[in-house]
Amino acid sequence: MLLHDALTLDARRRSGDGYMAVKARSARAGVYDYLGSEVDPQGAKFKATDIVKVYRPAEEVFKAASLASFVAKPITDNHPNTPVTSANWRDHARGTVFGAVKDGDYVTFDLAFMDAALIDAVDSGKRELSNGYACDLAFEDGTAPDGTAYHAVQRNIRGNHVAVVDRGRAGSECRVADASAFALCDSNPSILDRFTKEKPVKTMLIDGLTVDVSNADTAIATINTILAARDAALGKVTGLETQVATLTTDKATLETENKQLKDSKPTTAQLLDAAKAYGQVVGKAKALGVTVTDAMDQAAVMKAVVDAKMGDAAKDWNDEQIAASFAVLTKDAKVEDQQVQSLGAPRIVTTNDNASVRDFARLARY
Repeated sequence: MLLHDALTLDARRRSGDGYMAVKARSARAGVYDYLGSEVDPQGAKFKATDIVKVYRPAEEVFKAASLASFVAKPITDNHPNTPVTSANWRDHARGTVFGAVKDGDYVTFDLAFMDAALIDAVDSGKRELSNGYACDLAFEDGTAPDGTAYHAVQRNIRGNHVAVVDRGRAGSECRVADASAFALCDSNPSILDRFTKEKPVKTMLIDGLTVDVSNADTAIATINTILAARDAALGKVTGLETQVATLTTDKATLETENKQLKDSKPTTAQLLDAAKAYGQVVGKAKALGVTVTDAMDQAAVMKAVVDAKMGDAAKDWNDEQIAASFAVLTKDAKVEDQQVQSLGAPRIVTTNDNASVRDFARLARY
């Protein structure tokens, strides 16, 4: 059988996302008034308008299975016409019961309201709650411990939903308590902290960045971002290290080549000997009537001589063959003496040789 009880909302708290969290005292154990139509729809024992006294024993209300049955059940806006199930949850759920615990003579719920329209309705005065639950109802007369007579007893209570209503069965007798007055729900003591604006944040320093590890999704996303940035940085570092290694190798190669160039630089004596040898080759070529230009080096001059004297016979010769042939062809060539010629003794001009002085002065002007 599905029954409804009531309590009243108070002491609401808001999250930064607009959700509302409350701690509410639920109906206590004891005797409650129900209509005959609620407990006996077929009218087998009671008329529809009869007031039926129904007893809820404390051992049933506070039984662990009974309390646990309300956890994770939906909050609804008024009671639906049927029990809330997975088939119609999307149509009726406006929030969730996050905890239920024995609190003295009462049951205290931790409630989270997610729907903006229902939150606005609560803020506007729709403050009472009514528990929707199933139970085994036995029609039996008796007297409760407080002396109140009853006509029926509830057993095996199982929560189905908690509805926000305009008027509930228990009125304002059971109210939501201030958060400071009661301990958080024993079934899940961390739930309500998630709905406070100033919740403690657990952070971890990873690669110089602060990561909020209290939110698993955020932490994973942040850590993945850090790892991606790290991998990209490592890739760049590897590339730079490769470039540095290449540049280091190139530097060593250049230094070796520079040393080789310095070591192979000819001395002055070598340059003079080379100039003398070149002059000899040019002189011999000219002696044989071969034309020599400034653009020709020593090898070109020798080839010109061999080509002029040997013709096509020497067209495929290498440098060594040309040099040998040149030596044979020019062994008897007469090279003109290219030494510096003496200008003779200097002429001494005296002041008595006025004509010579005038001629020298005139030439000096030009």
